[in-house]
Amino acid sequence: MSEENPRDAVPSLNFIEEIIEEDLHKGKYKTILTRFPPEPNGYLHIGHAKAICLNFGLGLKYGGKTNLRFDDTNPVTEETEYVDSIKDDIRWLGFTWAEELYTSDYFDTLYGYAVNLINKGLAYVDDSTSEDIAAMKGTPTEPGRDNQYRSRSVEENLRLFTEMKAGKFKDGEKVLRAKIDMAHTNMLMRDPILYRIKHAHHHRSGDKWCIYPMYDFAHGQSDSIENITHSICTLEFIPHRELYDWLIEKLEIFPSHQYEFARLNMTYTVMSKRKLLQLVNEGHVTGWDDPRMPTLSAFRRKGYTPESIRTFCDKIGVAKRENFIDLSLLEFCLREDLNQKALRVMAVLDPVKLIIDNFDAGLTEELVSENGPDESLGKRTLQFGKELWIEREDFMEEPAKKWFRLAPGSMVRLKSAYIITCESFVKNEAGQVTEIHCTYIPESRSGSDTSGIHVKGTIHWVSAAHAVTAEVRLYDRLFTVENPLGEEGDFKDSINPNSLQIINDAVVEPSLKHALAENRYQFIRKGYFCLDKDSTADKLVFNRTVTLKDAWAKEVKKN
Repeated sequence: MSEENPRDAVPSLNFIEEIIEEDLHKGKYKTILTRFPPEPNGYLHIGHAKAICLNFGLGLKYGGKTNLRFDDTNPVTEETEYVDSIKDDIRWLGFTWAEELYTSDYFDTLYGYAVNLINKGLAYVDDSTSEDIAAMKGTPTEPGRDNQYRSRSVEENLRLFTEMKAGKFKDGEKVLRAKIDMAHTNMLMRDPILYRIKHAHHHRSGDKWCIYPMYDFAHGQSDSIENITHSICTLEFIPHRELYDWLIEKLEIFPSHQYEFARLNMTYTVMSKRKLLQLVNEGHVTGWDDPRMPTLSAFRRKGYTPESIRTFCDKIGVAKRENFIDLSLLEFCLREDLNQKALRVMAVLDPVKLIIDNFDAGLTEELVSENGPDESLGKRTLQFGKELWIEREDFMEEPAKKWFRLAPGSMVRLKSAYIITCESFVKNEAGQVTEIHCTYIPESRSGSDTSGIHVKGTIHWVSAAHAVTAEVRLYDRLFTVENPLGEEGDFKDSINPNSLQIINDAVVEPSLKHALAENRYQFIRKGYFCLDKDSTADKLVFNRTVTLKDAWAKEVKKN
């Protein structure tokens, strides 16, 4: 009997998939329905990508559906701008939602649920201040205390709650609380707040409401209204699950159930919306889509592909325990994807003039070069002439050991062109090399080399007569430490001062005059790049998406 090929083995299920398969096998549900419920108070980040891929992925895998529901219960922080950006990000990742829903659409129903609880003697209006409520909740080792408002009659609670809805009271003057148990071992079950007063304009319902449900009240009930079968949250919601189940039980509504998984924590970044907003408001970055940010809009602008992010989310899997994922894994997934689809082009970021003395000054030769490793990417024409630009770092006056690039008397191949020999160089008064003079071997043309000469080094170049000037932005990690929030002091103290280097006088080959925003480019030997939204017909701007290799890992080892 032949051994089983490990590649043919059925991939193991994560714990949520095991639960779903058991539920379907037992006939608990005919089909599954999940949801992705972001609050529209900011831009989605890479942590949300994990939740998106999980929820939508489960729907696709098991023939179910996934709703997009905006948890818009806080009118003070929510904006339509965020709603639109969230929808764009989900589409960009490659997913389509079954229904676009809003918790605000359920405000009438949720209000009715609250009245139901009052009628059952399970909710009451409390006039206490937020400080008094917190003080009377007790501690994890000491029970809380009932206050005088807890014994209000059903009739009085109904009247006061109706008056709250009618706008009779000021913000913070009253709240509606569930009546559960002030001595409960779970602090969240000690009469949690269900409704608060907020006289604020809502981005959808306008000024119709001045009372708004708390997340813990709206969450499970919205799931139930939609008949969500598997409500998937992150681990910090484990203590909330008991209240989620209690409310559904007491309201006698569809029994949605909550399951928790570990959220994504990634090195060299922060995932808190509040802290990301600080970075934006204090000018440490240029905006939510600054390519140094961990938002999906920033990754898009930096040149990441949705395929690479989906692959990353698949690789990190779904776990029950929090851990940190190395940013290098995300960059690895990106390089693997870009290596297959990025168009190869030549760009010189720190140019120095190279003059081929024995090449006809009036001649421009057209050379053909592959656009990438895949034949489907096609070929392009390169202009080659007497004067070229090469990288300054590719020339060394006094070459070190094992130096295979250009130096006096040495030979290298110009990528897709000819072998050249360095004859001399010129310096300015400051001692900087301004010109390198070489000769070329006509018989050494790439693809038809009959020279019989073999050289170890190959360098890239751009024809000086045809070069296009471009601005190139070299982005690096925003923080210098793996866990900025784990350091003493302000997390912003760990911001990398070298997270952005702007090169204003780079030169690129002329094919990039027609660069497209949706394309990805490998600047040969320099990294992967994309066209930035700031580009114009008169000024090209490119962002570095990722280096060819993990240079940061080398720096960490060095230190």
